[in-house]
Amino acid sequence: MENQKLIIGTRGSKLALWQAHFTQQQLSEIGVDSELKIIKTRGDQIQHIGFSKMEGKGFFTKEIEDALLRGDVHLAVHSMKDLPTHSPEGLCITAVSYRANPSDTLIIRKDATSSLVLKIKEGGIVGTSSARRKAQILDFRPDVQIKDIRGNVPTRLKKLEDGQFDAILLAAAGLERLELDLSGFEIIRLNPKEFVPAPAQGVLAFQTQKNDLPTRRILKKLHQTEVASCTNVERKILNLLDGGCQMPLGAYCEKDSMGYYHVWAAKADEWNAPVIKIKISSGTTFQLAENIVEKLLTP
Repeated sequence: MENQKLIIGTRGSKLALWQAHFTQQQLSEIGVDSELKIIKTRGDQIQHIGFSKMEGKGFFTKEIEDALLRGDVHLAVHSMKDLPTHSPEGLCITAVSYRANPSDTLIIRKDATSSLVLKIKEGGIVGTSSARRKAQILDFRPDVQIKDIRGNVPTRLKKLEDGQFDAILLAAAGLERLELDLSGFEIIRLNPKEFVPAPAQGVLAFQTQKNDLPTRRILKKLHQTEVASCTNVERKILNLLDGGCQMPLGAYCEKDSMGYYHVWAAKADEWNAPVIKIKISSGTTFQLAENIVEKLLTP
C-alpha cells in the first residue's frame, strides 16, 4: 500500500472538492499519494425539490458508498452531518477530521434587515431546505416565511443576492472553508448552544471498506479521537431517534478542559411544530445519548 495511490471518492461541488483536497493534503503530509474520483449523487442530481420530499436517507452519500463497495475508490470523504448513522454492510467510518466551526450562519440582504430578533425584517422570506433549521428559525421568529432552497453554497448566495430570499441559513464551516466574500450581506453568527446544529456539523468523515486494512491503517493516522468522542454522542442521539436529513433535530456536544461533556439538543416533531430544547452535562459519555433522547421524548 505504501507505493499505491489512494483513490478518494468525492462529490463535485466546490465545498466537497475543498474537503477532498484537504484530505489529499493530510495524506501527503504522512507520505501517501492520492487522486480524486468525482461521483455525482442523487442529492446533486435532484435540485428542484426539498429534502423533505425526497425518500430515504443518504441523498449525498449512496452513490459514493456504492463506488466504495465495488472497489472503484479506496476511501470516501463526506460531510459527516450528511452521513446516515448506519453504514452499508461492508463499510465503516474509519476516521474523522478536526472540527471546523459547528454553528449555522444567518445571511441577510442588507435591504431586508430590521431591529427585530435576528435582524430579519417582519415577514421576511428565509431560504433553507433543512427541517432542523426551519423549526429553529420559526422558534425564534414565528412571523417569517420559509421557502425551500437548493444548490451549492455559491448558487444559494446568488439566489439571495438576486432577491429570491431575504435571508438564508448556511453552515459556518462551509462558508469559512470556501473563503467567500460576504461583505455585501448582514451576517449573524448563531450560537450553537442556542441555535443547535446538525449532529457532527463541521466534521469530515473518512469511510472505507471494513476489510481494507491497509487503507484503514493509513487513515487512523489522521483520526481525531477527541472530536470523535463528541460526534459519537451526537450521532447516537440521531440513531436512537431513527432520524435522517428530514428530522428536525439538532445535537451539539462539547468537552471542556476538565473532561466533562456538555450536550445541547433541540427537536421538533415536524418543521413547523414547537421545538423542545434541553442541555445535559456529564463526566462520561456512558448512557449520555440515551438520557438526552429520554428527555427529548418526555412530554
